[in-house]
Amino acid sequence: MTKRTWIATAAVAALLAWAVPATPAQAYKDRMTPSQGDFMVRILGAAVVPDTDVDSIRTNGVLTPGADADVTDAYVPATTLTYFFTPNIAAELFCCVAEHEIDGEGTFAALGELAETWIFPPTLTLQYHFTGSRTFKPYLGAGVTYIAFFDEDVGNGLTGVATGVDIDDAWGFALQAGVDIALGGNWHFNADVKKIFLNTDVTWQLAGGGNIVADVDLDPWVFSAGFGYRFHLADLFGGGARHEPLK
Repeated sequence: MTKRTWIATAAVAALLAWAVPATPAQAYKDRMTPSQGDFMVRILGAAVVPDTDVDSIRTNGVLTPGADADVTDAYVPATTLTYFFTPNIAAELFCCVAEHEIDGEGTFAALGELAETWIFPPTLTLQYHFTGSRTFKPYLGAGVTYIAFFDEDVGNGLTGVATGVDIDDAWGFALQAGVDIALGGNWHFNADVKKIFLNTDVTWQLAGGGNIVADVDLDPWVFSAGFGYRFHLADLFGGGARHEPLK
């Protein structure tokens, strides 16, 4: 884990330690109202914006001077499922599928597209929701991401040079900030930003034997906005359970 990741983690931990009530009893003091619910589903539009930093590119184990690469942005639909343990503490699962291209930079710039791939990056975060307002509810979160790469293809710039490309799946660390704005009933507007820190290796198999290996920090920003619906699971399936109001 890099120094900047440790710093970000410490900042979130300090904020959560300050914000979370001093005792478990206080955290559970208030119950969700029927209009709130303990689950929320959101449908979002998301921008996945890699903050690419290539640590090295090696051809057959030898460092390639001046070689660099960049990963393109992607704009995709996304969804989240959030479960509220208490009015303040929740866990969220974010998911989307996106397609990216890897383009050559530096001495590889003339090659253009080096590879293209689809990604599946589910992200699980533990959140603290600030509940001072019934309408405007910001939150902070931290968690993990697992990014799976699939349908990798050699880019046009390496046609005839490389016979295949493989990108290693990877675990990453995620930080998050967002806000839910009540629209009435069970509906909310959501805006959210995540910063994900992760590293992977990209390996091209060369037609003449050997390989090119790039050590890449992707570190994407994920910006999203959309609408959420909050509900009690028992109510959704007709359980008709009664819920205590907020005090």
